[in-house]
Amino acid sequence: MKLRELGDTGMNVSEIGLGAWQLANPDWGLHDTAVAHRIIHASLDAGCNFFDTAPGYGDGRSEELLGQVLPAVRQDVIICTKFSHYSADGVRDFDVAHIRPVLEGSLRRLQTDYIDVLLLHNPPRNLMDGRTAPQYAALEKLKTEGKIRAYGVSLDWREEVELAVQTTQSKALEVMYNAFYQEPAPAFPLAQANGVGLIIKVPLDSGWLSGRYNAHTRFEDVRDRWSPEVIARRGALVEKFAALLPPGTSMVHAALQYTLARPEVSTVIPGAKSVAQALDNFAAADKQLPPEVVAAIDALWDDDLQNNPLPW
Repeated sequence: MKLRELGDTGMNVSEIGLGAWQLANPDWGLHDTAVAHRIIHASLDAGCNFFDTAPGYGDGRSEELLGQVLPAVRQDVIICTKFSHYSADGVRDFDVAHIRPVLEGSLRRLQTDYIDVLLLHNPPRNLMDGRTAPQYAALEKLKTEGKIRAYGVSLDWREEVELAVQTTQSKALEVMYNAFYQEPAPAFPLAQANGVGLIIKVPLDSGWLSGRYNAHTRFEDVRDRWSPEVIARRGALVEKFAALLPPGTSMVHAALQYTLARPEVSTVIPGAKSVAQALDNFAAADKQLPPEVVAAIDALWDDDLQNNPLPW
């Protein structure tokens, strides 16, 4: 597994990390903690050193599972978790007063005394503006105390990338980006020029770029939000994507290689429900897509999606 710089943080991260949302998470119909432990161990054995989690993943279960394995190799791994707060009645907010208590909870579950990267977890856009949002001063104080090494935001849009880079001291941004959602890409050079590492989330477009789904698929889990019309449109795009790939290249590998073709990207964080799935994700880093294939995938956005993006 090759490593890339995470901006100018001084941290080097594996090109492919582990997105830990699915680990024994009932929201995904998953409950087996032994399988989750095996996924984490297999990830380490494959050379993965970047683990992305959040307090909200399985109501803290993801952090707990990572905390049962990673302390033994703590100096060799980079842990990224997030901040948002839910009140007793389920209302989410980002009040500065909650940052330290939420972080302390993450530290306990992860069994560590510091977090490598702490991100605001998809806050409203006004909280990405460091000129007015007080959260960044609180994050800077936690960095000074040694509780966190770097901070930033998890976000989805080009304008959000630009706002966070230009108005905050964020050094890591987690950005939604994949072959079917390229909207933030024009802001990537700006992030790189400012020493901001990019962590790519949803690189398989919620599974559509895995090759498992088509126009006839119906869903009963967290992906049941798509209408038959949206599913049909996504299915047609899957066929177009598959037709662009070199012979013998799986859709999963091509999708991950496509995101890694961007030199500004530090790491990509697909999730995994099994050891086999995790290892297949990591194997994608063994090869690169030919430049002409990358260009053809870029054109999918220009041809089909830029003016009529897919509903998430």
